Amino acid sequence: MLEDTRLGFGVAAVAPLAVVRAVAPEAEQLGYGSFWVNYTPNASGLRALGEAATLSQRILLGVGVIPFSSRNPGAIVDEVHAENLPLDRLILGVGSGSSPHPLRVVREGVRDLRSALPVQIAVAALGPQMCRLAGAICDVVLFNWLTPEHARQSAEWVRAGADAAGRRPPLLSAYVRAALGPDAASLLSREGARYAAIPWYGAHFQRMGVAPSETGIAAETPADLRAAIGRWEGVVDEVVIRALTPNDTVEQNLELLRAAVGS
Repeated sequence: MLEDTRLGFGVAAVAPLAVVRAVAPEAEQLGYGSFWVNYTPNASGLRALGEAATLSQRILLGVGVIPFSSRNPGAIVDEVHAENLPLDRLILGVGSGSSPHPLRVVREGVRDLRSALPVQIAVAALGPQMCRLAGAICDVVLFNWLTPEHARQSAEWVRAGADAAGRRPPLLSAYVRAALGPDAASLLSREGARYAAIPWYGAHFQRMGVAPSETGIAAETPADLRAAIGRWEGVVDEVVIRALTPNDTVEQNLELLRAAVGS
């Protein structure tokens, strides 16, 4: 298992709130450093994090990520306040989304959020230019859909951006899709195909020269899962196990949560 790299756990915003209510406090009890929910047009990760906040005390709460192409900084700030989220535990993840000017939108959006909210800001970064920008402006860089080997290259881009800006490099987190059991490979394959159809993710996979499934974990047993997570030791500061389960039930998510730490 990981010794020097923190573990986080993430669920889908469309998962039933019962999953969030069960998983977030148990993740905290098991020693996970963070609990994450994504953000989709029809499901607010911030709302789910509001539920998680009421059932936990210490674990960091991350949303990964809100696209500036669909939510402007002012609307994001309003939603954070509306959900009464604990700002000292919030990691506010943002990305360019489908904006035609991704670097400018992220640079200005992060600037506006910093002026309004005392929170950690995470930037989703795929390519070299966004990695360098993230290194220059954010607290956390959130990698997504990449192998440990390509994460090392991305980390170099981030550090170059931080050096050019004269600041310490931000924390490096990686969303790693993980599935457990006999359906694991098919779950990961379907999720990967869905993302590969999105133009900027398709370009990301082509740039790396790998299939989407090669960036995730399809494990038959808990031991296999932990061994695959171990490949990330020393690559990033935090590995966020992004749960892929057959039916998004409480039991399936808890099984994966526990298996990752050998509980």
